[in-house]
Amino acid sequence: MNSASADRQNANCQESAPQTVRGLQIKASRLTAGIFAGEYLSAFRGRGIEFEEVREYQPGDDVRTIDWNVTARLDRPYVKRFVEERELTIMILLDRSPSMQFGTRRATKLQTAVEAASLLAFAALRSNDKIGLITYSDRVETFLPAAKGKRHVMRLVHQALSTPCGSGGAGMEAVLLQLGTVLKGRALLFIVSDFHDPIPLLPLAKAALRHDVVALSLSDPAEMELPAIGLINLVDPETGSECLVDSASSRVRDRYRLLAAIRHGEIRQQLAAVGADILNLNTSIAPLHPLIRFFRSCLRQRSR
Repeated sequence: MNSASADRQNANCQESAPQTVRGLQIKASRLTAGIFAGEYLSAFRGRGIEFEEVREYQPGDDVRTIDWNVTARLDRPYVKRFVEERELTIMILLDRSPSMQFGTRRATKLQTAVEAASLLAFAALRSNDKIGLITYSDRVETFLPAAKGKRHVMRLVHQALSTPCGSGGAGMEAVLLQLGTVLKGRALLFIVSDFHDPIPLLPLAKAALRHDVVALSLSDPAEMELPAIGLINLVDPETGSECLVDSASSRVRDRYRLLAAIRHGEIRQQLAAVGADILNLNTSIAPLHPLIRFFRSCLRQRSR
């Protein structure tokens, strides 16, 4: 439950977006110029290897890489040299449903999500990867095909910020079904959402079989624990249902905390069950360092 009006938040979202586009682009570009881009590059490598050249054999080279045709022609041993294919295709699936417009700390969940998407976009730019964007609420709102280049990344960030906020939820299934027609090869999917709506487990599991899926799960501290301030009118922005609670009661706060922990545990369990990697992002913390820690964790897992 979120204690804010969905209509008012929607208006605020549309009004504030144009003023923040340039600032977010500058900030994300600067941050990805340093350690962030390096961590991203290390964590997400290419999907295969490609031939680069042949060179003369040197002691210690793997004899299995000897190119026998060149060796016979030049009458001395030569080996094939391969390099890892670096290029990735990345798709960001950004939830813009009403519940994402809630926030009581540094930013709303949607603002935090757009920050994270911008960091990923500029890291992809520096790594020469393709990146695309799908925004959704109760349906697919916008689709930007994966491409390269600074102009494309700038457009992606602008679109993530300025797309009108949706009026409903449960559009993730439509997004996943559309991916099956627009993505021809393997991709890295970042699903950026609070996962308040039911997770379409079967379509998500099918997507995870074909692609690498990372779930960036957004939350706000007020969703996990009520402040002891007396009567609070909780409003569900997805359905409009309301509930008046007395947050001065320790029993009410304990019950709220328990139910929130159970719900977030269920979300994590469902995402893990379909094979998605999970990163929790909180509105009280900028997403840069959580993303860096996540990339390092991915690299450690690959090194095992």
